[in-house]
Amino acid sequence: MPGTQSATKQYKVLTQKDKWFSGKFDPAKLEEALNAYAEQGWVVKAAATAAITGIMSGNRDEMIIILER
Repeated sequence: MPGTQSATKQYKVLTQKDKWFSGKFDPAKLEEALNAYAEQGWVVKAAATAAITGIMSGNRDEMIIILER
């Protein structure tokens, strides 16, 4: 269709293992990361926790945030 722009969306998955947290989750670092991504046009589309089963380390919950632009 003439005049229609093809908009391909991009997605990014942010977890506690992301470089922003340096191995230790911190809510202030999460805020800093989200604001930095927002400046690049990313928008939070979903957030959840996933139960991760580990053989050596036991069970743990991991934060997952999905960003879109």
